[in-house]
Amino acid sequence: MFDKLDFIVEKYKDMSLKVSDPDVIADQPTWQRYIKDMGEMEPIVKKYEEYKKAKEELAMAKEILETENDEELRDLAKLEVNDNEEKIEVLSDELRILLIPKDPNDDKNVILEVRAGTGGEEAALFGQNLLRMYTRYAERHRWKTEIIEINDTGMGGIKEAVMLIKGKGAYSRLKYESGVHRVQRVPETESSGRIHTSAATVAVLPEVEDVDVALDPNDVRVDVYRASGNGGQCVNTTDSAVRLTHVPTGLVVTCQDEKSQIKNKEKAFKVLKSRLYDLKLQEQQSEIAAERRSQIGSGDRSERIRTYNFPQGRCTEHRIGMTLYKLDAILDGDIDEIIDGLITNDQAEKMKAF
Repeated sequence: MFDKLDFIVEKYKDMSLKVSDPDVIADQPTWQRYIKDMGEMEPIVKKYEEYKKAKEELAMAKEILETENDEELRDLAKLEVNDNEEKIEVLSDELRILLIPKDPNDDKNVILEVRAGTGGEEAALFGQNLLRMYTRYAERHRWKTEIIEINDTGMGGIKEAVMLIKGKGAYSRLKYESGVHRVQRVPETESSGRIHTSAATVAVLPEVEDVDVALDPNDVRVDVYRASGNGGQCVNTTDSAVRLTHVPTGLVVTCQDEKSQIKNKEKAFKVLKSRLYDLKLQEQQSEIAAERRSQIGSGDRSERIRTYNFPQGRCTEHRIGMTLYKLDAILDGDIDEIIDGLITNDQAEKMKAF
């Protein structure tokens, strides 16, 4: 571990000199890459400096214990030894976490998809609850949201919705939300007061650039049609809605949110690229399924990950055994406590492997 830390420190120092070189500054793409790399290394370098300082202070305190006869100084030195030994242990764990290979998608924006599952209209209403929960969560983090496609039921629920979430670190936190979300509550239409169980599926995809996935335009069939549903001028009067079909995989993406066919086509291609990229990730992950079973599994679409129990005001995160009795706050976007728990558990598993 320390060989790797020493290497990172030397690389950081080397880059610090390069970013002030006029020739490098003139080459903006290279300069920006160096700045980005330094930004990623800086937390490790600073934490390692703290660690080395604590080691030096520990050595000095131990030397006082070995050489001094003054009891008062020896007592102070004993305190220093204990404090620095605890500090070194904490810093060692923090360094191990910082050295865990970073998910290359963590800084990307998110394409979040919510689909009603079993439960009919009640599942659709729950899907709407989840869409609002993630919208409110994004607002709490000052991320921008944009609805790309929504298919509502006309009764307040949604059959499916696709939302783009833009913000630094959005994927690093929301990637744990993929899976089946279950709700237990008494539907408004249930006269006997019987609790129903319904479900909705959430998929969290990283927004990808052209360099991340190869998409041959010849593999995509583009259909245009008149948008349906609520809207202003141009809706239902022009062929502005777009449907893309990726022939090799059968993936279908539709978008009718914008009045402009060009903008709808642009949004639809963005979603299609992300779905193809996610498909590629799923194939890679299936090859290491045995390893993933011991981890949280941030991309498993079939896993029942969370239960929202309305009668008890309870939310249970099944992957880490966390239960919180603040359902109203959670549905209003207060899910950081759950996500922090998932991240901590994920880091612990990775540290074992590390």
